[in-house]
Amino acid sequence: MLDYMSLAQIAEQAEKKCMSIGMMVMYDQAEQTDMDVNQILENMERQLIVMQEAAKKGRDREIRSASGLTGGDAFKMHLHTENNAAMCGSFCSYAMTTAMAVAEYNASMGRIVACPTAGSCGILPGAVLTMMDKKGVSRSKALLGLICAGAVGMVIANKATLSGAAGGCQAECGSASAMAAAAIVEMAGGSPSMAVEAAAMAIKNQMGLVCDPVAGLVEVPCIKRNAGGVMCAITAAEMALAGVRSVIPADEVVEAMREVGDMMPAALRETAQGGLAATPTAKEIARRIFEEGENR
Repeated sequence: MLDYMSLAQIAEQAEKKCMSIGMMVMYDQAEQTDMDVNQILENMERQLIVMQEAAKKGRDREIRSASGLTGGDAFKMHLHTENNAAMCGSFCSYAMTTAMAVAEYNASMGRIVACPTAGSCGILPGAVLTMMDKKGVSRSKALLGLICAGAVGMVIANKATLSGAAGGCQAECGSASAMAAAAIVEMAGGSPSMAVEAAAMAIKNQMGLVCDPVAGLVEVPCIKRNAGGVMCAITAAEMALAGVRSVIPADEVVEAMREVGDMMPAALRETAQGGLAATPTAKEIARRIFEEGENR
């Protein structure tokens, strides 16, 4: 059975067994939990359905968060994509739209899958649903992609952290991007080693990202970071599928992320005391939101 402490080990074992990471982890989880493989897939299918519902509902023109601070931007991106106006092409624009839609739906108190956290909930759906809708990836491959992503997330959780309060936004959006990058590679038919290389490059591209939510809400800059995070995942996956490798091994990248998180001051770890949350505009937003709340 796997201990989920090393990305390199997971890739190596998958390649020895001539399986994808998703396939190998599916059988391992069935063994560890005494569940049938079909039950594992059924559980993941339920997660996929929630992702699809959130992505659809989050595109609504009228959706708004309880604070009134965010909402409607995914709809704008949707129109931009549908009008073929996106400079980066429909695939990338669709991924950004989906990531923002799920994140905006979360901010409006909708049901999402925290993958791995609520603040980064749009990145993995943005990758997986775009591969399904724009590349014709089958549902069965998408489920294995989600399982592969879960394995990457488990290693990061065991070796570092997924918490913005503990490691900054690199631990949330960075980890989500790594999970999404690995999932894309899995769904595209890349090797286990490629999936791990993609995860490493995704984390490296968001290393040091701080967690600075305006007014302490998971809205600004979180929602737009989900759009950036899925683009980071696509970039990392493309490089890995082309044969580009991370000079620093994936497990060392995860450890470096943990060390960087440990060095971050508390003001940059979800406390809303630094970064964008400390700007004059952010302080005025916080004052307005909390004063309106007190007057209700």
